[in-house]
Amino acid sequence: MAIAGSTIPLFATKSSLEPLIPEVLERQQAVIESGRYVLGPELEAFEAEFATYLDRGHCIGVGSGTEALTIALRAMGVGPGDQVVVPALSFFATAEAVLNAGAVPTFADIDPGTWCLTAETAEPAITERTRAILPVHLFGNVAPMADLNELAAQRGRSVREDAAQAAGARLHGRMAGSWGTASSFSFYPSKNLPAFGDGGAIVTDDDSLAKAARRLRNHCTVDTWVHAEAGYNSRLDELQAAALRVMLPQLDGWTTSRRHTAQAYRAEALGDLVTLPVETMGAEAAFHLFVILAPNREALASTLAEAGIEARPYYTTTLHHQPAMMPFASSVSLPNAEHLACQGLALPMGPALDRATVHAVVTEIRHALS
Repeated sequence: MAIAGSTIPLFATKSSLEPLIPEVLERQQAVIESGRYVLGPELEAFEAEFATYLDRGHCIGVGSGTEALTIALRAMGVGPGDQVVVPALSFFATAEAVLNAGAVPTFADIDPGTWCLTAETAEPAITERTRAILPVHLFGNVAPMADLNELAAQRGRSVREDAAQAAGARLHGRMAGSWGTASSFSFYPSKNLPAFGDGGAIVTDDDSLAKAARRLRNHCTVDTWVHAEAGYNSRLDELQAAALRVMLPQLDGWTTSRRHTAQAYRAEALGDLVTLPVETMGAEAAFHLFVILAPNREALASTLAEAGIEARPYYTTTLHHQPAMMPFASSVSLPNAEHLACQGLALPMGPALDRATVHAVVTEIRHALS
């Protein structure tokens, strides 16, 4: 439902990125002149810098967030015969990665307030075949990782994070992506830490897992012409790594701006008109998206579009109702995920939004619902 020519875009990032473009171009020009485009010094430096930022032992740059999910699962030993618990509401890649790793997803409901997987919603989906629990930090909120880690420890399972939307978020002072055995990030251009194309990363403190992930991303090469198993051609290239090294120092400032925008929506009394997102207790959400629940979202989105404001329904089909997932989906009702799929509407969000713009958006919503 993206509206061409919107005066207020859904992803309000352009003016924040523009001042960085000259430095990005300078660094990428140096990469081009070096002739080293894959698995070079820019990637090595970014991996070290991102691992330090997250306080993790290892960062492995890969070709996309989706492949970060898949490779991390395989590096953990997840494969045929295994099941992985995933929330029923997320981008398709969360469940797709489980299948691509050779395992089967089992779907759990989400919390009705935070919209994240919790220990309470995950536990009913655990079976004797469950190998891992895969919470998603949906829309930049952070799932309650301490509770999920405790549940996993009690049941002898592992936890890995889908942090694709949560770069810069925190929970109890710890970075999103620092809680699971392994965690995956996406650097797709609309993400909070953006590249200029596809890119992703796996982070972990486990030395053997990191070694396996590095091998898997590069055709499982163990010698120049020797491959231990079938892997992937999935390497974060030097041009993208160079750009990400420029972006990373800006991430905390951008996150602060996103949080100010979320606070502005609340200060404008938007919660009197629609249901607003709830942060997990102890979390500082990164607000990749600011999603509201509106029973008449299609009409509301249309009215906003007429006013030059882009708003978009998000994840309108739950994972357990996706055609590709039907062979693996049980008939169990997952009402919280289904409710958000029916009513969720993303409003403009980004570090470039100011209070006056938020006021204009809320004013149009108030008029539309009056």
